[in-house]
Amino acid sequence: MSTQKKKHSLLNNAFFREIFFQVLLVTVILLFFWFIAHNTMANLDKRGIATGFKFMSQASGFGIIQHLVPYDETYSFGWTFVVGLLNTILVSGVGVILATLIGFTVGVARLSSNWLIAKIATTYVEIFRNIPLLLQIFFWYAICRSLPSPRLSWSFEDIIFLNIRGGYVPKPIFEEGFSWVIWAAILAIALTLCIRYWAKKRQDATGQQFLVLPVGIGLIFGLPVLAFLVTGSPLGWDLPTLQGFNFKGGMTIIPEFAALLIALSIYTGAFIAEAVRSGILAVSKGQTEAAASLGLHKSKILRLVTIPQAMRVVIPQLTSQYLNLTKNSSLATAIGYPDLVSVFSGTTLNQTGQAIEIVGMTMLVYLFISLTISFFMNWYNKKMMLVER
Repeated sequence: MSTQKKKHSLLNNAFFREIFFQVLLVTVILLFFWFIAHNTMANLDKRGIATGFKFMSQASGFGIIQHLVPYDETYSFGWTFVVGLLNTILVSGVGVILATLIGFTVGVARLSSNWLIAKIATTYVEIFRNIPLLLQIFFWYAICRSLPSPRLSWSFEDIIFLNIRGGYVPKPIFEEGFSWVIWAAILAIALTLCIRYWAKKRQDATGQQFLVLPVGIGLIFGLPVLAFLVTGSPLGWDLPTLQGFNFKGGMTIIPEFAALLIALSIYTGAFIAEAVRSGILAVSKGQTEAAASLGLHKSKILRLVTIPQAMRVVIPQLTSQYLNLTKNSSLATAIGYPDLVSVFSGTTLNQTGQAIEIVGMTMLVYLFISLTISFFMNWYNKKMMLVER
């Protein structure tokens, strides 16, 4: 009887039940993953497939049409991982910047008092938001592949060329002494931040404003230009020229990159536009009316009153869209853009057969990139939140 009472008392104890069911859940999860791992290893052993990362040091034996670091067929599979990762970061990073610019512009335009501008912005959002991204990628890729042959390239001042093989633009050649220009740019940014901090403290103390924007623009552009002139213009240009059936020299923008970038930017920009619109509408009308009664111009009301308050609503939605754009970049494999999924989880996997290792590495990379974006955006969101006194 005493044993039975003890059991009942334990089951009636809330703390004991919490610990018991948590331990039980963790045990079930661990057993599940152990079973999956054991079953996988057994099946790999039956088929004679070796596991491990030794393949990373083997020569790849295939080319990649776009690489931001030196690469050829003699480089290892490990280096193809780096090349694919850099290509993914490139298209995602540029895509985030362009999508943000498009989204904010269209989001503000949707609320414009000009009927035509508002309707054009609405039409853009409704069209590109409701067409699947993959179809948009195919559409822009078809347009890029419908350009003329190299001999009939579209030319802009004989320095920029567009054809079926991509865009050819001048490539900068940094000569000795250009490091001073870079250091001047870093110094200008640091000075601008210091002036901004000082101006904020001054305004809080005295109420007087200081025009940080024109001073900052003057520093950021003026100091590097001054350093550039003082050091003897240490910058040259490698211009693309037609030689035979193709262009030599310059920098090539492959059509796969252009199509993917345009599709990602336009598609994500439509969602960001709606986020911006919702953020602006969330700002109390009394705020804008009070600002207008003080004699502020509409542009100043938008920049100083509406947008700062709207950002508190926009940032969480913006985070989701940045994450979506980064993960959607994996659709690049559909048109042959050499991103991480195409190069590493595609070609490398087919040649080595190391599916578990390669897919696992790819998943971890996307997880790390997403968590990094989330961390930065959460920090920015916390910074923009209202501080309660």
